[in-house]
Amino acid sequence: MLPKDLTKDIKTRLQSIKGQMDGLIKMLDEGKDPEKILLQFKAARNGLDKAHYLLLDETFRKSLAINISETSSACPGNCGNEEQIEMLRQQFPAIEVEDLTEKMKEIARLKKHLDRFNKLDQK
Repeated sequence: MLPKDLTKDIKTRLQSIKGQMDGLIKMLDEGKDPEKILLQFKAARNGLDKAHYLLLDETFRKSLAINISETSSACPGNCGNEEQIEMLRQQFPAIEVEDLTEKMKEIARLKKHLDRFNKLDQK
């Protein structure tokens, strides 16, 4: 479930884009200058990109937070990855959206390593 303020923000952006689309159709019907039409296309695309970015940021950050928490819990204190896990935990608030997928892969690798470590430890 998305936070209500994020949902409201995305919906507002989509309504604005909808208005831009209607404006584009009107501009095309009226035979407006192609340069002006292209500018409106760019504005609509930027608005859609921003709405998409907000959703991805929320989704990936939530998933990464859960994965960091699970990985931290799986590390019994002598797993050899304590420093890396702590570094990810400290970096989390400042991670840029462009870096989120890489950090998710990194934490997935750590989690896999810890799962193997814990299985060996149980034997």
